[in-house]
Amino acid sequence: MNKLLLTDAMAVMISTGAMAQSTVVTTTGHAAAVQIEPEYRTKIRTYVTEHKVRPVETREKILVGQPVPREVELDAVPADWRPSLTKYRYVYSGERVMLVDPSTRTVVQEIDQSLQ
Repeated sequence: MNKLLLTDAMAVMISTGAMAQSTVVTTTGHAAAVQIEPEYRTKIRTYVTEHKVRPVETREKILVGQPVPREVELDAVPADWRPSLTKYRYVYSGERVMLVDPSTRTVVQEIDQSLQ
């Protein structure tokens, strides 16, 4: 029985490693995993650049798994980023786009650190 469980666990780890090469998954204690494929990350970077989204400034760094300060305005996620992401809001801070769960204001995913 233990050998079977160990074999199953190893198979899951191997298949997860192969998937992680093309898709970034972030899991926090506050939200389910958010998967964003590379082509959607490119769309998001392009959107932020073309629309000249102004970054917000905060005293504390905005981090995955942490709530965004109440004074920070959250923007609606455009449908062309990916339809399943429209339930989130986003904030652009420190050259990073952060997806935020609007019900808890918790950051669930960091899109990119280099949007120049």
